[in-house]
Amino acid sequence: MLKFFDLTLRRGTRVLVRDASFSIHAGQRVGVTGANGAGKSSLFALIRGELAPDAGEFSCPANWVIAHVAQETPAVDTPAIDYVMDGDAELRAVEAALAQAERSGDGSALGELHARLDAIGGYVARARAARLMHGLGFTGEQQTLAVRSFSGGWRMRLNLARALMCRSDLLLLDEPTNHLDLDAVLWLEDWLAAYPGTLLLISHDRDFLDRVVNHILHLEQERADLQTGNYSDYELHRAERMAQQQVAYERQRREVAHIQSFIDRFRAKATKARQAQSRLKALARMELLAPAHVDSPFTFRFRAPEKLPHPLLALEKVAAGYGERTVIAGASASFAPGARIGLLGQNGAGKSTFVKLLAGTVSPSSGKREPAPDLRIGYFAQHQLEMLDPEATPLLHLQRLDGRATEQVLRDFLGSFGFVGDRALEPVAPFSGGEKARLALALIVYQRPNLLLLDEPTNHLDIDMRHALTVALQDYEGALVLVSHDRHLLRSVADEFWLVGDGRVQPFDGDLEDYRSFLAQRLAAQNAAGEDEEKTGHSAAARKDRRREEAERRERLRPLRKDVERCEKQLDEAGRAKARVDQQLADPTLYEEAGKERLKELLRAQATADQALAKAEDAWLAAVERLEAAERAD
Repeated sequence: MLKFFDLTLRRGTRVLVRDASFSIHAGQRVGVTGANGAGKSSLFALIRGELAPDAGEFSCPANWVIAHVAQETPAVDTPAIDYVMDGDAELRAVEAALAQAERSGDGSALGELHARLDAIGGYVARARAARLMHGLGFTGEQQTLAVRSFSGGWRMRLNLARALMCRSDLLLLDEPTNHLDLDAVLWLEDWLAAYPGTLLLISHDRDFLDRVVNHILHLEQERADLQTGNYSDYELHRAERMAQQQVAYERQRREVAHIQSFIDRFRAKATKARQAQSRLKALARMELLAPAHVDSPFTFRFRAPEKLPHPLLALEKVAAGYGERTVIAGASASFAPGARIGLLGQNGAGKSTFVKLLAGTVSPSSGKREPAPDLRIGYFAQHQLEMLDPEATPLLHLQRLDGRATEQVLRDFLGSFGFVGDRALEPVAPFSGGEKARLALALIVYQRPNLLLLDEPTNHLDIDMRHALTVALQDYEGALVLVSHDRHLLRSVADEFWLVGDGRVQPFDGDLEDYRSFLAQRLAAQNAAGEDEEKTGHSAAARKDRRREEAERRERLRPLRKDVERCEKQLDEAGRAKARVDQQLADPTLYEEAGKERLKELLRAQATADQALAKAEDAWLAAVERLEAAERAD
């Protein structure tokens, strides 16, 4: 187990944790929570041996293998799948030892090493790495690309896959969902549910925490509080404690009344049964948990837009893309004040392109984009953080937007986003990612948009800020289009979901649990025909054509699928043959004088088995790549 006894931990002169004593047992799944700067990452650094306790003791079993996600990725020419496989250090060590034994002709070592390689799953390691990468959104083609060819977000996915590849006893994950889309988050949840080791997870995504962890370690005011249960259980515990504090009582009542009034308004106009019920449950839960956040430093509200034309924006048979690649085709939509739309779809399906099309930063290649004369867009995406002036202060950023407002008015506004006192007068350059995201949101809110486009707004935001954003969006009077992997935010603010994929943008008839089921069915069926037929609304003739085309497609792909199945069987047979030889080579009597001839015979058989296994693996990979290429071409 991990033991912390009277632990005090500092960063510089600041105390993060003081006199903390708790234990984390093998197999427990612990969510580590707390405000930014509370000491979560420092605690991980202590566990990895990069920090020493300032007082007290920390101990970890000496034989535990610890895996974590590296923050930097070398710009190397190594193929991505090999970079991921490097995460299994024992596998690479055995492979290196095997190569050395083969060069030296050490038959005894070869037998032992092949048995060890089989025991650690070395013969299927590449397939395991491919499955990890596929789950995190990499295509078969991307798996063979050089690491240096990937962007920053995709390199973080590579680092995550590399950490998961490690057969660890302790897995440390620090905000693993920040660079993932919703599909990859759902896959990671399932993977972590089957992880057999001990897990420590830093996350501000409450739905992710609820599904993955069974303990919460909350860092706050120099204290470390370890509680049994998931994050919702912890919030209830904290809400009860906070409700007992007289200083928070009145504010708690105002927050509860505010959310209850929205629930009442929404219930009166709810029309879509499943989505409405899901939304009502989310809002009711927010009412219940409001006391847990009464001490949050964030209390902003969206000011009413100056004008609310109807419609705000209309699209008519719009197509958009990049170069010759069309991402969105024939999209028609109208956005009225009060619309609250969550976009769903796998990575690369076109969600961000659709948002850019709405924002006007991507021009349609055909069709019409018709904005209202008084349209005022508030657009948040991660690149907005890079557009902040690093030398300017938060106050100066606002003064550039509104030179007539008094300094006190602007500072009061910034204070609601956590920029209090001198923090509002400091240059942005050294700010954390969370602080920059808060400032970018503040600038958008101040401009009173009537169409709000939010593309992954919660990246880098802590739980209190996410809660404040969720509450603020309840009163927003304009139209909202949201892309997010934070299901709590989606569930709480979206009235309807649209599915983006295969060039189309269309309503999704269901809630987020339905979407999870949709993804599971799609994965199980692989490329099953006609999964969207009920939603297309085409004529009977068009549906007949569609079925015919799908049947032809299945027929074209059938030989390739059979080839993959054949190669899989050959790979399994080669692996079993290799294992049988390795098992025989593990017999110690072979290495005595009497077994010399038999040893030579088995070593020759082993070399043959190695060649057969390598050939079968290459054939299987090639067959899979041919199938994937044909599927993409179709």
